[in-house]
Amino acid sequence: MRRRVFGLVVLGALALACSKPSERAAPGAPAKLRIAVIPKGTTHEFWKSVHAGAVKASRELDVELVWKGPLKEDDLKSQIDLVQSFIAQRVSGLALAPLNDRALIASVDQATAAGTPVVIFDSALSGGKFASFVATDNRAAGRMAGERLASLLGGPGKVAVLRYQEGSASTREREEGFLEAVRARPGIEIVSDNQYGGATTESAFSAGESLLLAKSAASGGIQGVFTPNESTTFGMLLALEKAKLVGKVKFVGFDASDKLVKALESGSIDALVLQNPFRMGYLAVTTLVEHLKGKPVSPRTDTGAQVVDRNNLADPAVREIVKPDLAKWLGP
Repeated sequence: MRRRVFGLVVLGALALACSKPSERAAPGAPAKLRIAVIPKGTTHEFWKSVHAGAVKASRELDVELVWKGPLKEDDLKSQIDLVQSFIAQRVSGLALAPLNDRALIASVDQATAAGTPVVIFDSALSGGKFASFVATDNRAAGRMAGERLASLLGGPGKVAVLRYQEGSASTREREEGFLEAVRARPGIEIVSDNQYGGATTESAFSAGESLLLAKSAASGGIQGVFTPNESTTFGMLLALEKAKLVGKVKFVGFDASDKLVKALESGSIDALVLQNPFRMGYLAVTTLVEHLKGKPVSPRTDTGAQVVDRNNLADPAVREIVKPDLAKWLGP
């Protein structure tokens, strides 16, 4: 019996000695923070840049990062389920880009009550208990778009907005900022501001095509159009191309992808308002980690926006936003 016990002790000691350092924590060492980041979706280029920024922060701060979001940006149930799942897993903290400004309040409050702090990023909540909000000043960015479109028109004109989807606070603020800016310009008439493109390029293309037809864009019923995010911008681009109105209707969009940048270079799009999604992902994670470590954090952080056109597209600072090195952080 003694020989058997001795053998088990020896085997245990050998296993411990052969294990990797990462497999055993030093006595008394704090557990590694595990951060979950939940975007609105995972397919658009915008979210890939957010992901890359979050990865950079996690590596610098030596925290474990879990990136998980709905496949499509209209799958609210999936996002709520993800929040609930991460609460049950007792992650150290959550960074969340809410799909709806009200529907996620209860889940965020539940997370906070369970001891899982939350940082909201990209799109605001209309209530709830969270540590900080990291995002673009979307209303100001929308005003930039309105001022640029008014400048492109150079005087009176008829303009339309193809909105994104109801419940999205970030795009609603962009739309309202745009409308504020163009309403301040004498002679500009808003011919449509109540149509929604939806969460996909396909739905935005269909809505854009219908809007152009309903307002007789081909015969001058629309001289300018604004779209508030990547999917609506690309959908409207396709609609303008199909109607042979590219270059005839002034077009200011929002966000960037390879296809949208090429359209900007060719003149199919006149200007894009760009956020800095890489910086947004980076700051969402760093802010959450600082809060978890007991450091004071700002209740609101503006991650910036700027208007990009063919004149400044080649600037190195703009290229860094338009074409970030995602492979460095996300792999090939």
